[in-house]
Amino acid sequence: MLASGKYLDRTRKHGPMKLVGDVQGVPAPDFTLPSLDGRRVKLSDFRGKAVLLNFWATWCPPCKVEMPWFEDLQKQYADDGLVVLGVAMDDSEPATIAKFASDLGVNYQVLLGTDKVSDDYGDVQYLPTTFYIARDGTIVDKMTGLLDRKEIENAVKKTLNTTYKPASSPLNQADASVKEAVAAKATSAKDANR
Repeated sequence: MLASGKYLDRTRKHGPMKLVGDVQGVPAPDFTLPSLDGRRVKLSDFRGKAVLLNFWATWCPPCKVEMPWFEDLQKQYADDGLVVLGVAMDDSEPATIAKFASDLGVNYQVLLGTDKVSDDYGDVQYLPTTFYIARDGTIVDKMTGLLDRKEIENAVKKTLNTTYKPASSPLNQADASVKEAVAAKATSAKDANR
């Protein structure tokens, strides 16, 4: 069932490309992109959530097939921490993209892609291309082309099952120091009473 549309603008200049080869376990490049409603959305704002990051275009027939699946998955797994982000990679006006998304009933955030974000994600040349990003910001999987819904849902489940351990903050470190001091004092008191 693999099918995809070639996305290649020969007039654009490529920047340095990241994410070439096996990308599992690699930190997902952060980005800030405009949403259809004019907000600026950063990928890192979703740390602690599992992210399905889908690159698509309005002219891409396979994209139209899987977008309703993403809507269903967003509804089904939102309470478990899934966030679906769609990155529109065509040159259409934002109003055209917004109408397209509205006509399909898209219930997840649609962002306006750039050449830079394409390059950061390994020069996205085939649409759809989907990255599954763990709660800690690392890539769990990358899929190119139209796959069946079950494969997509399995990738979502795998991504949701990743754990998230926030970086220790100075407060957490201070708490640990206090706990260690209390434990040491208790041990000293116990030894003194023997």
